[in-house]
Amino acid sequence: MPDWSGLDPRDPSLEPRAPTERSPSRIVERTVALLEVLLCSDYPTQSAIGATFTVFGFAPFTPHGRLSVPYVVTLSLVDTAFLIGLIVLFLHVHGERARDVLLGQRPVLGEARYGLLLTITTLVIGIAVLASIRTFVPALHNVEHNPLQDLMANPHDAWLFMLVVVVAGGVREEIQRAFVLHRFEAWLGGRWVGIVVGSAAFGAGHLLQGADAAVATGLLGVFWGIVYLRRRSVVAPIVSHSGFNVLQIAQYLLVGG
Repeated sequence: MPDWSGLDPRDPSLEPRAPTERSPSRIVERTVALLEVLLCSDYPTQSAIGATFTVFGFAPFTPHGRLSVPYVVTLSLVDTAFLIGLIVLFLHVHGERARDVLLGQRPVLGEARYGLLLTITTLVIGIAVLASIRTFVPALHNVEHNPLQDLMANPHDAWLFMLVVVVAGGVREEIQRAFVLHRFEAWLGGRWVGIVVGSAAFGAGHLLQGADAAVATGLLGVFWGIVYLRRRSVVAPIVSHSGFNVLQIAQYLLVGG
């Protein structure tokens, strides 16, 4: 039998060892985090919901080949509810509180006021990026007619689309961004890797509106991501993002595309 009498219980070598970067538990945790990020990336949920709609004869296009307003509104709202529920579930499974991750410790009203102020900043960023692209890299302006403008053919549809850009654009996308950054920060390479990967995916999701719009949107994603990381609350990014989208619609309705 080994003689343990000479061992000092204070010896650091006897302390339980934390999982190393390559330990099985660490690899499993990273794999789970990656799967959660992929599931919450919009594409799986929207594809599944869209396929379900198709089975029931709910088509994304009108007989004239334009995007269907009822389809876009319904898909966006259902996907928003499903995605937020999925994020809350994943946080709960890991013993995390959604309130802590998404709202932090800052007063909600104060964050909302800050978000309103940031709306002007996002407009300046968007205008500056698009103007620079069209001046120096005009080839990226490869979509003359934004297909989303077809969703605002009349005031009724414009109001419905405004609901979509606030709920699905502002609320869903910023909650989604916060969750993705939270997972990257803990398990997938750090916050800046999350900023780059998440913003690139965010911009790619807007390629339908043109490569220039995708670049501008990606850079705005970087901005909103940094705001979240600095303040640990999604409120200011949600208000800023929603305000930016609403002002874009107002600009289109008042002065045209």
